[in-house]
Amino acid sequence: MRVFPVYAPKLIVKHVRIFLKGSIWVRGLGRLEFSKGRVLLPKKSLPKVQQAIDELNELIESQNLEEQAS
Repeated sequence: MRVFPVYAPKLIVKHVRIFLKGSIWVRGLGRLEFSKGRVLLPKKSLPKVQQAIDELNELIESQNLEEQAS
C-alpha cells in the first residue's frame, strides 16, 4: 500500500496505471482500492471521496485515450 500525504491526482493516476491492482491511502480521502487500472468506488463513501474517484478515473481514461491515439 502506497501512502500519499496529499491529494495529487497525477501521481495517484501514475501509480494506478503502473500497478493495475492494489490499494493506496490518501490523506483526507482514506484508503482507496484499485483494480484493472481503475479506482473502485466503495459501497459507502462521502461525496468528497466519490468526486475524487470520478476525477481520478476520468484522468485515467483520458490518458488511455491519448496513449491509443499515439
